[in-house]
Amino acid sequence: MGLQRLCRLMSRFNSYKRTNIILQHLKMSNHTDAAAEVLLERKGCAGVITLNRPRFLNTLTLGMIRQIYAQLKKWEQDPKTFLIIIKGAGEKAFCAGGDIRALSEARNTNQKMLQDLFREEYILNNAIDSCQKPYIALIHGITMGGGVGVSVHGQFRVATEKSVFAMPETAIGLFPDVGGGYFLPRLQGKLGYFLALTGFRLKGRDVYTAGIATHFVDFEKLGMLEEDLLALKSPSKENIADVLETYHAKSKTDQDKPFILEEHMDKINSWFSTNTVEQIVDNLQQDGSSFALEQLKVIKKMSPTSLKITLRQLMEGSSKTLPEVLIMEYRLSQACMKGHDFHEGVRAVLIDKDQSPKWKPADLKEVTDEDLNDYFKSLGSNDLKF
Repeated sequence: MGLQRLCRLMSRFNSYKRTNIILQHLKMSNHTDAAAEVLLERKGCAGVITLNRPRFLNTLTLGMIRQIYAQLKKWEQDPKTFLIIIKGAGEKAFCAGGDIRALSEARNTNQKMLQDLFREEYILNNAIDSCQKPYIALIHGITMGGGVGVSVHGQFRVATEKSVFAMPETAIGLFPDVGGGYFLPRLQGKLGYFLALTGFRLKGRDVYTAGIATHFVDFEKLGMLEEDLLALKSPSKENIADVLETYHAKSKTDQDKPFILEEHMDKINSWFSTNTVEQIVDNLQQDGSSFALEQLKVIKKMSPTSLKITLRQLMEGSSKTLPEVLIMEYRLSQACMKGHDFHEGVRAVLIDKDQSPKWKPADLKEVTDEDLNDYFKSLGSNDLKF
């Protein structure tokens, strides 16, 4: 009897041990999934991309860009994939941009990474624009910089009342890249020029009204919208558009609220209808209204070099194709990485957080046309190619 009891106990122990091992493996598996920077899943009729760095506001890394691009190309060729959805994990951000701190840190240690990240990010932006499958970005929460790049070039962009859009790059010594030179000058009037130079934030339904989003859906309905899209059977672009339109029509949040910049648009169109940043500054000073002086105060904090690069970028981009704009922006990105202001902007905003960057040059008049030409010049065999 003692031996039989011992055998039973050993059997239970071994079973318990096996169960523990299985549970440990499951925990490890779950941890690995949770730790993945981007989740790529087939759900129903769709390929679903989830940017999965909620602690870091889903900022993009080079690894994420590479994974998204490779999977996008596979889904584009897959006859069972009818649409592609991209969204961000958590409720704070769709994607707050690229990992600019890592970019600055790579300045002296990994020049190749600086080239690769911009090159591959811009190639991804172009692939989204030319994607043969309907591409739907759920831009709930913060959507800035690189997050705009992986959303705005898609066929459908869905904002909610918690969406926050901005291109704040002039504040860190950069410029509104990821195709900003293409889509910003194509917004109504001079709105895109205003957004690019000031970094002004649009929120909620204003993101739709401005033309950044194609649809507006109440946040509480966003989960149901996604479920209905996934449940479609072999949908056409028109079927997808019908679902989005239905949800858009039923979403009433801030429906009667006027566009935040509506009362200022005539003046914005006037102030920014000029070929120089100096003239924009003069226009704002001469206007003297509280809104004009508020924008003047903001612009004076920005990198003078970035302001001049950005204005020329948008003026040239207004008549270029997206691939042409991205080639131009790749040249600009590499010049900015070698310059002073980007790294000083990152220091002031993200590292020391003193919010007091020391720009070089510090005055608009010191940024010459010759200086600008150096930023826009061809990189020869090192240029971006599609």
